[in-house]
Amino acid sequence: MRPGYYGAGISARKHAVSVALIWLVPVLAASADDWPQWRGLAADGISLERDLPVRWDSEHNIAWKTRLLGLGTSTPIVWGDRVFVTAQIGDGPIGEGPIAGPARDFPGSPPARHSASQEHVRFAVQAFERSNGKIAWQYIFDAEGELPPVHTMHNLATPSCVTDGNLVYAWFGTGQLVALSLNGKPVWKRHIGKEYSPFLVLWGHGSSPLLYKDRLILLCDHRDSSYMLALDKKTGRQIWKVDRGKERRSYSTPVMIPRQGDRGDQILVNGKERIDVYDFETGNLLWYVGQAVTLAAPCPVLHDGILYVTRGDTSGPYSAVETGGFGDASSRVKWQVMTGAPYVSSPLYYQGVMYLAGETGIVTAVDAVDGKTLWKARIGGIFSASPVEGDGKVYLLNEDGETVVLQAGRELKILARNRLEERMLASPAISGGQIFERSDDHLFCIGTPARKARVNMPSGPKR
Repeated sequence: MRPGYYGAGISARKHAVSVALIWLVPVLAASADDWPQWRGLAADGISLERDLPVRWDSEHNIAWKTRLLGLGTSTPIVWGDRVFVTAQIGDGPIGEGPIAGPARDFPGSPPARHSASQEHVRFAVQAFERSNGKIAWQYIFDAEGELPPVHTMHNLATPSCVTDGNLVYAWFGTGQLVALSLNGKPVWKRHIGKEYSPFLVLWGHGSSPLLYKDRLILLCDHRDSSYMLALDKKTGRQIWKVDRGKERRSYSTPVMIPRQGDRGDQILVNGKERIDVYDFETGNLLWYVGQAVTLAAPCPVLHDGILYVTRGDTSGPYSAVETGGFGDASSRVKWQVMTGAPYVSSPLYYQGVMYLAGETGIVTAVDAVDGKTLWKARIGGIFSASPVEGDGKVYLLNEDGETVVLQAGRELKILARNRLEERMLASPAISGGQIFERSDDHLFCIGTPARKARVNMPSGPKR
């Protein structure tokens, strides 16, 4: 969807901004500086920022570092002069059996990290000043009901929050959902796990909310009941609910396919059985594609009407699919490679190249036209975080807290390796010429001090 603007001139960059803003219409003065949701403005991992940092370590080129209230693998989001992140305070149950997954069998995997606290579990939404990392406000509330067991490598603060510049929406692995004003006051709350069905899914809920136009889209693919909800973003009222059956396990966040010609807005879901695409207005199923997989975690990315898809599983399939049609869309698959995709992390598309960062430390660059491998290299580490791009650079963050910076292109060129010596599973965010990375314990702002904030948000009470 977003054109390869880098080096293409001012007009291409302006077009990229206007296309990206479609994702968040209507919003309050959205800016290319903002990173308002999982994977950024257009949910594709692409930033329009320039002059981004290339080299840093724990002592150099860190604008600030601040301690978090609890653990989580949710990505930080940025709006104006605020950085938002969620956390779980206290330990919940860890699942039993072979839950660690293939990625955990590889040498060098960081050990499981928990708070060592046995107190009752609470959830937190924290807002930090982008300029200095100081806390602006925090909203804390109790986890309600029986807590579902989770994967040993994450917890109930896995979904990332999202904002439209008016409200911040935070969703947790129990199904508890809260909409907060930008000064931290609750506007409405719901408990999806109590109102509809328990949030029971092997390894714990992972899907983040999708915010588009007037609606908040929630994917709930769980053991006893699988469904997708569209809620009114101002009130939390249900607009529609789609039954997806049972055992349709997915950890992926829904992806928007904005209106194309006479086709309306569509919602794409990467699920265990296949990829399903629904009508945004009604929730009706429109088309589907793909074979069943064991685990569906990555999010596809969209460019010029083509979806670049990885399904999940260890060394699973990846493909390019032309959007549109009705019913079975197998004939719209442009190319498919049956093995080699990442287990968890989502793909990145940039300037005709598809980047894949896997759990064995292997990174692959694929020609987006035909799916042929351009280069493949063992970069090292385990990649749960998804790659992001900015300023013509690809940033790959592994679980050891090392960010490998590549020059984007059809040949491998490593610009830097930057290590912060803390475990990191959340994907990076880019805003205001800086990179934000979240570890188990801290939120890091990487780069020089921030430019003057676009908007001054009101401070709220500390909770």
